Formats: sequence, C-alpha cells, structure tokens
Amino acid sequence: MPDFTHRHVLVLNKHWLAVHVCSVRRALSLIYQDHAQVVSDDYQTFDFEAWIAHSQNGGRQADRMLRAPGFEVRLPQVIVLRQYQKAPPRTIRFNRRNVYIRDGHQCQYCGRRPGREQLTIDHVVPRSRGGLSNWKNVVVACTTCNTLKGDRLPAECGMHPRKKPGRPSWFASLRILPDGGESEIWLKFVNAAAS
Repeated sequence: MPDFTHRHVLVLNKHWLAVHVCSVRRALSLIYQDHAQVVSDDYQTFDFEAWIAHSQNGGRQADRMLRAPGFEVRLPQVIVLRQYQKAPPRTIRFNRRNVYIRDGHQCQYCGRRPGREQLTIDHVVPRSRGGLSNWKNVVVACTTCNTLKGDRLPAECGMHPRKKPGRPSWFASLRILPDGGESEIWLKFVNAAAS
C-alpha cells in the first residue's frame, strides 16, 4: 500500500474559497462524516459513497488509491466543506515563527538551512540606524551571517538578502505545496483566495 501520509488536501469553505490544507486522513474523515464533499478536476462534487463509485472508473494510479477491505478509493485533492463559510485571515501576524516560515528556514544571505537553533532574525536596516521591526525589514539569517553583517547596511558589507522581504500571503504562510498532480487543481482555487 502506498504511503499517502505526506499528501495534503486543499480545503474550500462552502463558498468555494480556499481556507485551509489538511491531511488525506482528515479529509477522508470529513467526507465520511458528511461534513465535506470531494471536488473533482471538472468541479463535480461527490459524497463518500459516490466518490468510491467514481474512483472505480478510469485514471486509477496506484499511488493515488487507498485500498481498504471491500473497496478502493482515490485520494482526494480538494474538498469543499458543507457548512463552514468563514474566509481565511487576509493578513499574517508578524512574529518570529511566521518570518521563519516566510523565508523557508533558510538564511537569506548565504542560502544555508542550518538547524533552527542556528537561525536568527536580522534587521536589513539595523535598528541602531532607524530600521523597524516589520515584514519589509527583517529576514532570517544564520548566526554566522548575522554576526558578519553586524550593524551595517547591506551596501556597506556587500550582503544583500536573496529575496526582498515583504508581507506573505496567508496561503504562502502554510508552506505546504501541492505534490504532483495536485498543483493544477489547487491553483484554480488558491489564486482566487490569495488575491
């Protein structure tokens, strides 16, 4: 049996707006309990029994099927909740954890990904020079690069962040990217939610 524990499912609210990402196990539980329906590539929706029946028809890739005693079911890629109608928050709280997530736990100066204990937050324009603690002025830096940069401006030390710091979108902050075939169907909904 293929390992599907690393796969994720995009969750839409009842108005078809992307609001969350969950595990395949959680998605199947929501579908089975009739709290959600599967959304297919062509925007059809299926309850649990209908999804099992639909799974038996065509396109049955082994790595996308869950085998249970008595039936096989395709792993869902997108589900829509039946009742939940709230929209996701449009802003992400500024804090250390979210800066680490935004920058992918990667030093924005040297590109290394040391352990979390070796990561710090660096002010691009140092606070001693009037730099603020906000999305546009902080980046993740390894302790080595942060020490090397010190209280200098990027132009003074020749150390520039790999990407310009800024406020992330709520979906980007999840840092869960669709794997394989999900990307196409996910993007239909994620692009609408991120705008």
